[in-house]
Order: sequence, then C-alpha cells, then structure tokens
Amino acid sequence: QVQLVESGGGLVQPGGSLRLSCEASIRIYRIFAMGWYLQAPGNQRELVAAMPGGGGTNIADSVKGRFTISRDDAKNTMFLQMNSLKPEDTAVYYCNAEGYTMLMEIFNSWGQGTQVTVSS
Repeated sequence: QVQLVESGGGLVQPGGSLRLSCEASIRIYRIFAMGWYLQAPGNQRELVAAMPGGGGTNIADSVKGRFTISRDDAKNTMFLQMNSLKPEDTAVYYCNAEGYTMLMEIFNSWGQGTQVTVSS
C-alpha cells in the first residue's frame, strides 16, 4: 500500500512562507488526482487546493493568490507552497493522492498530517 509522508510544517510569523512536501513511500507510476486539506479541532477536513483528474487546479477562495499546488512526478512528491501566511491559516494540513502503483493498481492514500502555526 502507498504511504504518504508529510514534512515542512512548523511555526512561522504572519507574512512568512512555508513549503509542505508529501512524498510517497514507494515508487508509483502516476498520480492522476491530488489535493491538500486542512482540519481544525471540531471541524471536518476541508479542501485547500487540488489538482483533479480532469486537469487544472482548484484553489479555495481564502488562499487564492497565496498558495500554489504542484508535484514532481520524478520524485514521487507533491507540494503546497504557502506565501503571505495569516493566523487564520493555522491548522493541520493533510495531503491526499490517487493514482496507479507500478503494478497498475489504483491507490488512494492520506498523509499523516503536519501542523502549521502562524503567530507572532
């Protein structure tokens, strides 16, 4: 089974930047859909940014112009670049990816979550 390992979270001041990474534990053939989600205590997990299978990107209104979603297929890694961070961006961020393993089996996996805290 494909495991996604997240890194890059931490404490940053308002206006700062972070880049979250999400790396597959094994080599995969292709990602055909991916996304980043956030979850605050007592709330459901909600979409921040996604690259759906149909192409293009979907970005939440609250982060448009500040966050960028991307991936590097050669490194089996996806990224969330977060700029101009605000205190309201504070949350646990989760990555999700769906695609094919090298055996051409479909996988859908979640990262373990990484804490992002924006505070002075």
